[in-house]
Parts: sequence; C-alpha cells; structure tokens
Amino acid sequence: MSLVAAILLGFASSFLLLRLGGSIKGQPVASAIFECSLAAGVGIGIWSVVYFIARIAGIHHLLLADVAVFLALVIAYVLFRPRPAVAFNLAAAVPGMPQWLERMLAIAFLPALAAALYSVVVRTLAYPHGDGWDAFSIWNLRARFLFLGGEQWRDTFSPQIPWSHPDYPLLIPASAAHFWTLLGRDDVRVPAAITVVFTFATIGLLFSTLHMLRGRTAAMLGSLTLVATPAFIEQGTAQYADVPLSFFFLAVIALLCLSDESSAKHGNFVALAGLAAAFSAWTKNEGLLFLAAIFAAQILMTILYRRKISGMQPGTSWRSCVYFFAGALPFLLVLFYFKHAVAGPGDLFASGSSAMRKLVEPARYWAVLQWFVKDFFRFGRWLLVPGTVLLAGLFFAVKNGASERSSAVRISRIALTLTLAGYAAIYLITPRDLYWHLRFSSDRLFLQLWPSAIFLFFLGWQR
Repeated sequence: MSLVAAILLGFASSFLLLRLGGSIKGQPVASAIFECSLAAGVGIGIWSVVYFIARIAGIHHLLLADVAVFLALVIAYVLFRPRPAVAFNLAAAVPGMPQWLERMLAIAFLPALAAALYSVVVRTLAYPHGDGWDAFSIWNLRARFLFLGGEQWRDTFSPQIPWSHPDYPLLIPASAAHFWTLLGRDDVRVPAAITVVFTFATIGLLFSTLHMLRGRTAAMLGSLTLVATPAFIEQGTAQYADVPLSFFFLAVIALLCLSDESSAKHGNFVALAGLAAAFSAWTKNEGLLFLAAIFAAQILMTILYRRKISGMQPGTSWRSCVYFFAGALPFLLVLFYFKHAVAGPGDLFASGSSAMRKLVEPARYWAVLQWFVKDFFRFGRWLLVPGTVLLAGLFFAVKNGASERSSAVRISRIALTLTLAGYAAIYLITPRDLYWHLRFSSDRLFLQLWPSAIFLFFLGWQR
C-alpha cells in the first residue's frame, strides 16, 4: 500500500512541478499525453534525488520524505503558478495529407505501437536482469548496493571496482532503490519497469510536442520514425541509461521550443528545460556535457541576437539564460555534492599528460571520423534503409525551413552539434583501446541524440 501511495505522490509531485510552467489550452489530448509523459520521467528523477538525500541525511522513512516534497510543491504551486494558460502557434503546421493517405498513416501508427509494446514485453521477460554488461555490472549493481548495503552503501563507489564506473550519477539506480525500499525487496521487475516507462514516455513526449506545434501528421510521422528504430526498442529494454538520457535531451529541446512558440512569453518553460537538463546530468555523465552545450548555445545565441543578427526571432535573452540556470541549479547542487563527496574517481581524465599526447595524433582523429561515418549508415539496426540516411535525404529533398527563424531550434541544433563534438573528443583521449571503445559505445551515443534529431527534423518539415 505504501508503494502505491508513493507512486501516486511521485507522479503528483512531478505533475505539480510541471504545472508551475503553465497549463496548456486548446489541445486537450496532446497536452494530456505531453504532461503525463513528462511527469513520468521527471517523477522518476525526483524519486532518485529524494532517495539520495535521504541516504545522505540518514532518513529511513521514505514515504514521509515523499509527502514532504509533495506538500512543498503544493505550496509552490499555490504561490507561483502562472495564471494564463499557454497556447501555441500552429501557423507553420505541416500541410495536411490527402485524406486517404492520412488514414493509411493512422492505420500504420497503431500497429507500430502495438508491435513495439509486444517487443518490449518479450524482451523484458527474456532478459529480466537487463540485456548487456552495463545493466547488471553498473546500474543494477549500484541500485542493490544502495538498497542492501546498509551503512556501507558508499562501498559501491569504491575505486576497487573501477569497471562499475564509480563516478556515474544515480538517477536510474537511486530510483530503483527507492522503489525497492518501499516494496521491501529487490524485485527484478523494478529496473525493467523504469526503463520501459522512459521508453514509452520518450515516444509520448515526441508525439505530443510535435502534435501541439506542427499538427497530427508530423506527430505520427515523427513517432513512427522513432518506434520503427529497432535499436531504440532494444535499448529501451536493456536496462541501460541511454534511453532515459535521450528522454531528458528531448525534454529540454521540446520545452525550449514550446516556450519559443507559446502565447505567454514567461520563463517558466525555460526553467523547466533547465530542470530537465540537470536531470540529464544526474542520469549519465554525457548529460553534463549536453547541459554545458545547451547553456553555451543559449549564451551564444543571446550574444548574436544582441548584435542584431538578421533573421533572428525575438525571444533569446539573458533573462532566458537566467531562468534556465535557475531551473537547473537545485539539482546541479545535488550532483556537485555527489561528484565531490560521494562518487569515486573517473577514469577518462585520470592521466592528463597522456590525454594531451593523444590529442596530437592524427590517426586517432581519422579513426573516430571513419567510425562516426560508418555509424551514420548503420545506426539503429534497420533492415534496409537506415533512418539517419532517410531523414538526411528528406532534409535535402523537401523544404525544411518552417523553424529556421526560431531561436530555440537554432540553440538546439548548436547544442546537439556541440554534444556530438564532445563525444568525439572523449574518444580522442580515452584511456581504453580506441576501437574497443568505439565498437561498444558509439551506437548508444547516437541513440541518445536520435529522438531529439527526429523532433527537430519534423518540427521544421514542410511539403
């Protein structure tokens, strides 16, 4: 019973937090899917932070902590919620297809979702502990240390087990440990359920945001592209952190675009984007790179707009940067404490002099470039034409300029480009064998950016 109450409290807390950004009017179905999808991911994030703080503070009554967080958000909602509902500009919506073609698209959409659900169930039953080394040797191992470790729970960050990456953040393991604590046992279904929730929350977030901003056709096309990506469904059941990370990347970009095209020009949605960016950093180290990239892109676009760059849409300002940073700050403080007082040492930057020597080796640049190009063509494990190639072809074949003036779209594109460049830089200095590292991780790095890339493509697509 306490577990059910805590789940309801967690969902209600995240829902209240999102409502601080403003309610959405005019599209009840799409806005409901958007709020439920975003609340599911943010709620899991809140649960992980509550559990970590409770562990640090020695609090053993987690349900009381959940109640305290909920009451605090109720007070914040009553005091600070924005009064006007938010509407969105649909002037740039994708033109309607012929009726028969739109019906065919709708007919294809529902079976695709059903097939994805079937695949998720089958794979979850086949791999109850996760599909791959990282699932049980990093994420689930850390969750069990947190839950079963008692006063020695910090041993999970010991440098004696460096293969478990003791510097990795805790959104996934701490949320699983939170569930287990309330449940009273370490049920293997909990980590599986968490990653499955993130998988379908990502699909729902992509569909609903495109629906609100560009209409039903773009929403179905974008969601079909994601659902039909075999690697996305596989990773969504592998109990890794890459799909949850892709959820928060998409949430940041979606919230920035919603703020950019909303009728109410307040900064609440930008603050929520900052919160989602902080949760991405709390999910995996790559999220910290993305947070820095998106914040740097905001500062860059603000400077360019101040210099009256031609064609820039008003809306990028120092105030937006402040809202974004304010939304991220509370959870960044938690992450800072974790990294400096709890986490073990990372291995990527352990040898500074060796890393600098690798940066001047041209062969490493060529190897990374070759591998990235190969991954572009084989990413996603598609049967015939890779989705990356298909979207790239459509980008040049059709008019794709509906959002070119949007500051949020430009910020998002710069941020994704910087993040990808950051991934390449990490490979250049990696202390591991370069080809081994590329082989076992590069496809997952592409997957982290894939939902956001789909969203930006269909946000700007016009026939």
